[in-house]
Amino acid sequence: MNDVDFYKKIKKVYANKLPFVVYSKPDSAEVKLIVQKNDKIHYTEDYKESGFVFAPFENDKLPILFPISESISYTNSFSAYGKEITRNKPDTIFNSSTSSKNKHVALVEKGIKFLENNNYKKVVLSRKEIIKYEEFELVQIYRKLLKSYSNAFVYSWYHPKVGLWLGASPEVLLEADKNSFRTMALASTQVYDVKKYGEFKSLKDVNIHWGAKEVAEQQHVTDYIIEQLNVHVKVSKPYTTKAGNLLHIRTDISGKLTEQLTLKKIVNLLHPTPAVCGVPKEKAKEFIVQNENYSRQFYTGFLGELNLNNKSALFVNLRCMQFVDNTLEIYIGGGITVDSNPVSEWEETVNKSKVMMKVL
Repeated sequence: MNDVDFYKKIKKVYANKLPFVVYSKPDSAEVKLIVQKNDKIHYTEDYKESGFVFAPFENDKLPILFPISESISYTNSFSAYGKEITRNKPDTIFNSSTSSKNKHVALVEKGIKFLENNNYKKVVLSRKEIIKYEEFELVQIYRKLLKSYSNAFVYSWYHPKVGLWLGASPEVLLEADKNSFRTMALASTQVYDVKKYGEFKSLKDVNIHWGAKEVAEQQHVTDYIIEQLNVHVKVSKPYTTKAGNLLHIRTDISGKLTEQLTLKKIVNLLHPTPAVCGVPKEKAKEFIVQNENYSRQFYTGFLGELNLNNKSALFVNLRCMQFVDNTLEIYIGGGITVDSNPVSEWEETVNKSKVMMKVL
């Protein structure tokens, strides 16, 4: 299918209120579109089905599945995006910057006390930016995401009974085939400062500095994943990776699937990851639900291909936004440790919000 027909198809299925997902994997040459033939909501329980899965943050709720047997698939070339896309300006930012800052700083302060009082390692706290956006053009915004974040998992997911989500996630939850799996520990954030580091062809050419707090935060994530899996795994050295204008520390982890360590079991062990929840997971999750004062819904859940051609590729739903009643709700958060500075944590969420703001 050529690019004109491909994007016309997206507009048509969205107008007809058919469930669909359009996505591109990191550094992929393809954009894929899966359209479900009806508006029934399907779920997966055992992760043995084949299709596209979209899971919420709260892991006691079942992931939604677009079964491949109930869907039609299309593919388009990554290079065929056409002309530069016109920017539409958001009308208004509803959240007062001062009000949002004060609330988030107070939340972070409470999170630090929670960690100190219980001798816990980490909790991830988030918020929303709400933007009025009357003239929302789904295809334009999705194409801008593709142009801006080719090294991320870039998607738009829609179900008329659930809603419309878009995002560009840098974090793999799990990749698997019949015999093996791969995951990552991704944490800590800084803006790529061109004045400080200069232009580059490869991050290997740049000496990126990370503070002790950021290094420790990412190590907590790595240690927790290894501890949860409780099997022999291969672990890479930590290294810096780039997503948009942001840098993160990443460690790659891989191992073998067995009858005891199934795809479902690994997903349940990993989700929600320390990078989006905290350590210990259940205590951090309990604090989040009680104190963030809003529902994350599918933010910090996961999504991706499930058993397509005997392979699965699942990504954590980060750098995402939801379109609701002529508004865009942008979800942003950060990892909190006892060494966190509340104002700096607020500034980190502002930097992360710019990842999505850039395409608007």
